[in-house]
Amino acid sequence: MTDPAPKLAAVQSLLRDILGDDALGAYLHGSAVLGQLRPRSDTDVLVVARRRIKDVERAEITRRVMAISGRRATAGPTRSVELTIVVADEVKPWRYPPRCDLQYGEWLRAGYERGDTAAAEEHAPDLAPLLTMVLQGNRALFGPPPAELLDPVPPADLRHAIVTGIPGLVADLDSDTANVLLTFARIWTTLATGAIRAKDQAADWVLERLPAADRAPMERARDVYLGTAADRWDDLMPDVHRLTDGILARIRDAQGA
Repeated sequence: MTDPAPKLAAVQSLLRDILGDDALGAYLHGSAVLGQLRPRSDTDVLVVARRRIKDVERAEITRRVMAISGRRATAGPTRSVELTIVVADEVKPWRYPPRCDLQYGEWLRAGYERGDTAAAEEHAPDLAPLLTMVLQGNRALFGPPPAELLDPVPPADLRHAIVTGIPGLVADLDSDTANVLLTFARIWTTLATGAIRAKDQAADWVLERLPAADRAPMERARDVYLGTAADRWDDLMPDVHRLTDGILARIRDAQGA
C-alpha cells in the first residue's frame, strides 16, 4: 500500500505556499480516520481557511493537486487526493446547508483538464458527514484541534444530508457499481445507528442484515474496495438492482424511524 506521508506533506506544502497563514487548519477524514486506508481509498483532507479563495489561488491549487493525485499524476499512478476547503466563519456557527469554497476530486478531473475551475458550492450538504468525520477523527495535519474551528453537525442535519444524493447515486449504479453500493450501505448504517463507518465496515453491517440470497453484490463491492476482487459486474447486474431496491426500502424505513 502506498505510504500516505509524502502525499500529505505535498498537500500541506501547496496549502502553505498558496494560502499561507490563511490556511487555519487541515484535517484528515474518510478511511484514514474511520479505519485504515484501503487500496482504493482516497487521501481525504479538509482545510479550514480564514477567507474565501481567490480565483488565481483556486486555479493554482487545482493544478498542483492534479499533479499529485490519481493515475494521471505527473510522477505516475498514486493514491487519489480529495481536497475540500471551507471558510471558517461559514461553518461556525453551523448552518444548513453549508457552503464549500473549493473541492477537488478525481471524479471532477476531466472538467479541470478542459479548463474548468474548482468552483465554490453555495449548497453543499455532503459537508455534513464530512465535517462529522473530521470531528470524530480529530486528526490535524496542522492547526488546532478541529473542534476549535468547527461546530458539531446536529443529527437531524446529518440524516437529511446523507440522503440528498440518492437520486444521483441511483443514476450512477451501472457505471460505478461498487462505490454506489458501498455508499448505500453507509447511508443505511448511519440512519440506523447514528455512526459513520468505513465503507467495508458498513458493508459488513449490512451483510449481517441481508438474506443469504441477496449478499453477493455487497460482498463483491466490499472486496473490490479491499482490493481482493475484480471490479466487474456483468454477471451480477440483476442481483445488483434487486439489492439496491431492497436497501433503498430499508433506507426509507430508517428515515421514518
